[in-house]
Amino acid sequence: MAVSLRQVTKENYEKICELDVTKEQQDYVACNMWSLVESKYNEGYETRAIYMKEEPVGFFMWVLESKLKVSIWRFMVDQEHQQKSIGRVALNLALIEIKKIPDLQEIEICYAPKNPIAKEFYYSFGFSEVGMDEDDEDMLAVIKL
Repeated sequence: MAVSLRQVTKENYEKICELDVTKEQQDYVACNMWSLVESKYNEGYETRAIYMKEEPVGFFMWVLESKLKVSIWRFMVDQEHQQKSIGRVALNLALIEIKKIPDLQEIEICYAPKNPIAKEFYYSFGFSEVGMDEDDEDMLAVIKL
C-alpha cells in the first residue's frame, strides 16, 4: 500500500481542506481548514497530508506541548477512503516521525470515551488510557517512550 505523509503546501492545502469524514464522525473531528489556520499561527504545530499514491486522502496535526510531550490533535481519513487500512499505515508513519524528536518521553491522543473502535485501534499502537482529559470530555491515552 503506497501510503505516505507529506508536508501541507500551497500546492495541496486546498485539497486537504476539501477532505471530510462521514456525517456521524463530524462531531469528533475538527475541520481541516481550521486546523491549518491554527498551525500557521501557533508554534510547535506540525501538519501532514496523508497520501494514497498521489492522492491526498487524510490529514494529521500534532503539537509539541513541551520538550518531553507531543499531542496528536488531528487525525482523519476522508470518508471515501476509510476502511482500507490507510489510517493504520498513516498513524504508524506519524509515530515513526514523532519518535525522532530528541528527548521526547510521551505521545498522547484523545478520543471519545464511548468509541470502542478508537480505543482498540490506539491500544494496538501501544497507547494506554490514563483517564479523561482536563475538560472531562475525551479519553486521554499515552505512549511512554
